[in-house]
Amino acid sequence: MNKNNTNISSILKSVSKPGRYSGGEYGQIIKDKSKVAARFAFCFPDTYEIGMSNLGVRILYGVLNKEDDVWCERVYNPWIDMQEKMKEHGLPLRACESGDPLTEFDMIGFTLQYEMSYTNVLNMLDLAGIPLRSADRDDSMPIIIGGGPCAYNAEPVADFFDLFNIGEGEEMLPELCRLYIKMKKEGRYTKREYLHEAARSIEGIYVPSLYEVTYNEDGTVKAYTPIYDDIPRQVKKRIMKDMDESYFPEDAVMPYIETVHDRIMLEVYRGCIRGCRFCQAGMIYRPVREKTPEVLNRQAKCLYESTGYDEISLTSLSISDYTELERLTDLLLEWTNENMINLSLPSLRVDSFTKELMDKIATVRSSSLTFAPEAGTQRLRDVINKNVREDDLMRAVGVAFAAGKNTVKLYFMSGLPTERYEDLKGIADLASMVIDKYYDTPERNRSKKPQVTISVSCFIPKPFTPFQWEAQDTMEMLADKQEYLGSCITDKKIRYTHHDARVSRIEAVLARGDRRLAPALELACKEGFKFDAWDECFDYDKWISVFERCGIDPAFYANRAFGLDEVLPWDIIDCGVTKEFLLRERNKAYEGNTTPNCREKCSGCGANKLGGERTCCPKARS
Repeated sequence: MNKNNTNISSILKSVSKPGRYSGGEYGQIIKDKSKVAARFAFCFPDTYEIGMSNLGVRILYGVLNKEDDVWCERVYNPWIDMQEKMKEHGLPLRACESGDPLTEFDMIGFTLQYEMSYTNVLNMLDLAGIPLRSADRDDSMPIIIGGGPCAYNAEPVADFFDLFNIGEGEEMLPELCRLYIKMKKEGRYTKREYLHEAARSIEGIYVPSLYEVTYNEDGTVKAYTPIYDDIPRQVKKRIMKDMDESYFPEDAVMPYIETVHDRIMLEVYRGCIRGCRFCQAGMIYRPVREKTPEVLNRQAKCLYESTGYDEISLTSLSISDYTELERLTDLLLEWTNENMINLSLPSLRVDSFTKELMDKIATVRSSSLTFAPEAGTQRLRDVINKNVREDDLMRAVGVAFAAGKNTVKLYFMSGLPTERYEDLKGIADLASMVIDKYYDTPERNRSKKPQVTISVSCFIPKPFTPFQWEAQDTMEMLADKQEYLGSCITDKKIRYTHHDARVSRIEAVLARGDRRLAPALELACKEGFKFDAWDECFDYDKWISVFERCGIDPAFYANRAFGLDEVLPWDIIDCGVTKEFLLRERNKAYEGNTTPNCREKCSGCGANKLGGERTCCPKARS
C-alpha cells in the first residue's frame, strides 16, 4: 500500500504495526507494467503476519511471477484500525508491490484456508470497491478466483466467486493466465466466454455459475446440472505428480515485522498415509508424494543463503512418516549445526517418536513437545482410526522427559461420533499418566516440575471425510462435556483449555453449507463482520441473528445427520477419494475396526488413480 498519496504517511503513523502496509520488502517482485499482459493480485484473507507465513502463497506467488508477462502481487486484509482510516480517507484496498487498487488487476485470487475467513474475503472485496456477487460484476471487473482446502466445498461462497481452483495450483494458475492473455490478444474475451472456456479446457476448474442447483422439498440438494454439455459433470482435482519437479521458492519476501512463522518452511511431502476419519486434509491431499532428501537439502541451503533464518521447519501432515527422514536430517545437520540453525519437526506422531529423532532436534529452543492422541480411550481412538496406543504415548513422553523436557501439550477432540463420558474421563486419566511417567523417568530434569497442557477442540464434521455425514453435538451437549472434563481434572500440573463451541458451530454451518448461505454472508459483510477467527471479533449472537433474518436454520447444516444416500453440497467435486471408500470407513468406525496405513496395505480409497512419483500407494507404484 505504498502508492504516493499525501495521506499515507500520516495514516501509517496512526495505526498499529505500520509495517503491515508499507510494502517495499526485500525480495518482493517488481515488474514493468508496460510489459505485463496479465496482472494477478494474490489475496490472503487475514492479517499480514499470518499471510506472510503461508507457504502456499509463497509458492504460487513465485510460480506466477516466473511468467514473463504475468505480474503477481500480494494483498492482505488490513487490521480494523487501518480499515477505519481507509474508509475515513476514501482509500481503496491496494496491493503491496505497486500500491495499485485491486480494480486495476485482471485477476484476484483468494486462498481459502479456513471457513471463518469467509467474511474477510467479502470484507476485502468491499474495501476494494468490487461488487460482492459475481453476477453483479461486468467485464471491466477482475476475475475473482478461489482456492485452498475450503474450495472443496465452495458452495457457501459460490455466488461471490467467478471460478475455483480445485486441488494444487502450480500448473492451474499459469494455465488460467495464459488462457486469459490468449483470449484478450485474439479480441474474443468476455467474462462469460472466458469462464466457459476455462471450465471446458482446464482440468480442476469449477465455475459455479455454469451449474444449476435444485433442491428437494425437505431442503436437501436434489441435483447439480451443467448448463453446457462440454463441461465436466464432476470437477476433478489437480495434483503435482512429481514433487521434485514442483516449483519451490528459493528466495523469499522478507517481512519488516515479526510474522507467525519467522523461519524457513521446507515442504517435505504432500498427503498423508494415515486415514484419520475426522481429518479432511488427510483425505483431500492424497496420495502422498515425497521430495527426495537431496532436493530438500538443496532448497534449504538456498533459502538459508537468501534469508538468513536460524530455524528450519520440516512441514507436512505427519513429518515422522517421511520415508527418508533419517537421511534428510543427516544431510541438514552436516551444515545447520555449524551455522547454529535449529531444526523443527512439527506434527510428530507418538508411535514414531524415537530417541534418535529427539537427539537430532535437541537444539530446538522449546522445552515442550506436542502430541495429538485425539481421544482419551483406545476404543474411541480405534473409532477415529488414530492407530496409536497408550503405550506409544508413554514411550514417547518418556523419551522426551529423559532428554530434559518437562512440558508436554496434548491435543484432543470432544464430540466425536460414538463418544461416551468415559472417553472424556480418559483424557484426564491420560494426562495424569503422563505426569506419573515424568516422575518414573530416572533421567528427568529433577530441578523442574512437569506440566501437561490438554487442549480440546470441538469435532466438526468436514466434507470428504468418513464422518462427513455425522451430526455435530449441540451447543448444550458440547458445553456439558467441557464442564464434565474440567471436573475430572484436579491436578494443578495439568492445564485444561478448550475451544469455543460457538465458533465451532458456525464453522460447521459454513463447512457443510450450500449456496443458500450466500445471503447470510452478504448481510454479515454489510453489517461489518470481519476477523471472525479472532476471539475479540467473533460474535455468536450476531451470527445467529443474521441466520434468522435470512431464514436459515444453523441446525440443518451443523446438527443434522446427513442421509447416506443424500446428494451432498460438495458432490460436484471429485477429490480423488471415492464416496464408497468413505462409507466403508464410516461403517468400520461404528464397528470399532481400524484400517492400516497406506504403506502397510492399500485400502482402495481411489487416490491411486491420480498416480504420482514416490507415492504411498503400492498400486500407484506398480
